[in-house]
Amino acid sequence: MSKLLYIQASPRGKRSRSISVGDAFVETYKRRHPEDEIETLNVFSDAIVEFDGAAVEAKYAILHGKEHSQEQLQAWKKIEKVIEQFTSADKYLLAVAMWNFSIPYRLKQYIDVLVQPGYTFSYSEEKGYQGLVAGRPMVVVYARGGEYARGNEAEAFDLQRRYIELIFGFIGIKNMRAVVVEPTLQGGAEVAAAKCEEAISNAREMASSF
Repeated sequence: MSKLLYIQASPRGKRSRSISVGDAFVETYKRRHPEDEIETLNVFSDAIVEFDGAAVEAKYAILHGKEHSQEQLQAWKKIEKVIEQFTSADKYLLAVAMWNFSIPYRLKQYIDVLVQPGYTFSYSEEKGYQGLVAGRPMVVVYARGGEYARGNEAEAFDLQRRYIELIFGFIGIKNMRAVVVEPTLQGGAEVAAAKCEEAISNAREMASSF
């Protein structure tokens, strides 16, 4: 039995194109893998730990080999809980909207909590940086209001997919597949609906072999 962690990064719920496609993926995945556990995390509706104050000091205490104060220890336990939820999964599904050419701020907050030395990556003089969440696949559903196809001029503005592939690749996730929904605004409602249906079909097909 495997565990799939489904991360939703949009506050729009059922109106979200990325979540609609992600939900279709999960529906097919459940039929294919009825024995698997699926855990859903929405970075907007679920509480995300703040990474400031005592949490930051706790991190630097670890980096400098110092003991945690009681306040720092309590803050760091909350960070570890977020990391444990992520690293306990065998597979990942991420549904993410594009905001200002990049990702929503709550997803960035989640990533900043998640990416910690000794937990999701390591560093040594001999080997450099190494991801500690290796050998696990991820499907990412990207939704964008405009079109940012690879190879055209608009691709330079796509800091959404580029950042996601970089940061999750950094912690060891190299097997990443993409389902892109675009444009959701630029072409009007009919184009958006057609593109969403196309993405749902692609997501269902991908889920069948995930």
